[in-house]
Amino acid sequence: MSEPHVPLTGYPPVDDGDMRRRADAMLKVLSTRRTVRDFSYRAVPRQVIETAIKAAATAPNGANQQPWHFAAISNPEMKRRIREAAEEEERAFYGGRASDEWLDALAPLGTDASKPFLETAPWLIAIFAEKKGPKGEKHYYVTESVGIAIGMLITTLHNAGLATLTHTPAPMNFLREICGRPANEKPLVLLVVGHPADGATVPAHALDKKTFDQIAKVWD
Repeated sequence: MSEPHVPLTGYPPVDDGDMRRRADAMLKVLSTRRTVRDFSYRAVPRQVIETAIKAAATAPNGANQQPWHFAAISNPEMKRRIREAAEEEERAFYGGRASDEWLDALAPLGTDASKPFLETAPWLIAIFAEKKGPKGEKHYYVTESVGIAIGMLITTLHNAGLATLTHTPAPMNFLREICGRPANEKPLVLLVVGHPADGATVPAHALDKKTFDQIAKVWD
């Protein structure tokens, strides 16, 4: 049975010219986003992090079940524990778990098992996907829903002037334990958030993006 509906709000009339200007402005903002691995110790206000999470939680999701949890961490002791656990998994990854092909793909980034940014950056946000509800009820389109929310979180943080790194050590079950999350939640991403360090660099090939024709086709 359909539930009651309410009038749609939030879509004031916009002419074609203004739509193009808004889209161009957002493209300009997002085209400057880069994955950062060198973070400053400079503090970031808690309110900024909370607002970004609230923005992420507006993401579309299956049956409005909102199958996500965001654990925002600035506590130094928790960050230390997360770094130690993540580096243990990363040593196993670089020491034999990853295929040669995978390691070759990572080589241009210059990454290794050392992850000092997990303590340097002022905030870590662990994003969990709720595979089922607290009473065991099935959730739908969980990965898709949480993935969209993560994208919106990164976009909001970048628009606020902050740098991010999507860190995904595997497995990440240690995050569930450290953050005190239940068994029905799966950690998907550990988002590192802060200001870039002075002199931070990115790999030159990070600037190379596929052309529009390589990534899209339009029928009109």
